[in-house]
Order: sequence, then C-alpha cells, then structure tokens
Amino acid sequence: MNLTAEDRNDVLVISVNESRIDAAVAIQFKDKIRDLVATAQPRVVLDLSQVDFLDSSGLGAVVASLKLVGADRRLELAGLTPTVAKVFRLTRMDTVFAIHPCVDAAFAPGEDAA
Repeated sequence: MNLTAEDRNDVLVISVNESRIDAAVAIQFKDKIRDLVATAQPRVVLDLSQVDFLDSSGLGAVVASLKLVGADRRLELAGLTPTVAKVFRLTRMDTVFAIHPCVDAAFAPGEDAA
C-alpha cells in the first residue's frame, strides 16, 4: 500500500498512490493511515484521485480512518473517481465526509469551514 503525506498550510494531505482499496490491502491501508495521522494537523485531506476501485472492505478502511483521525480533527476526501464516488453515494457516506472535487479545491477560500 503506497501512501504519501504532505503538510500543506497546516493540512495533512495523504495521497493514495494505488488503483484499488480492497480486502487485500484494507488492513495495510488502515495501519499506514494510523502512522500518518499521528501528527497534529487539524485537517486531514485524503486524496483518492488515483483510486479506481473501492470495495466494502476499502470503504470500511476509509471509515475506520475517520475514527483514527479523531473527533477533534476532520478527515476530508478529495478527487473521487466516478466509480469511487458512486460507492460513497450509494452507501450515503457522502453525507458523512466533506468531499472536494480535487485536493486544490480543499484549499479554496471558505472550504476550511466545511
């Protein structure tokens, strides 16, 4: 599971550099997220723009990431591909997460109050 992290203006941007988050990598995904969110930024943006496939285990791993980030910080999603966006819509998880069209949109004026 290849994830990269970057601190941008006190926002932790985590990019998923894989085409799939599924049962085969869900545990690795959660473990890496746990390590990366140990920092203290108030916002975490998860860039899913390279993810073309997300199954129920992958969705569970993303939801688990929300818990790992903690109640005092926000986990936002960015760059959902059409297939991944459909999974979030069908499961109504699009009402749980702030979703941005791309990472840069997460930094647009007024977006940090979402």
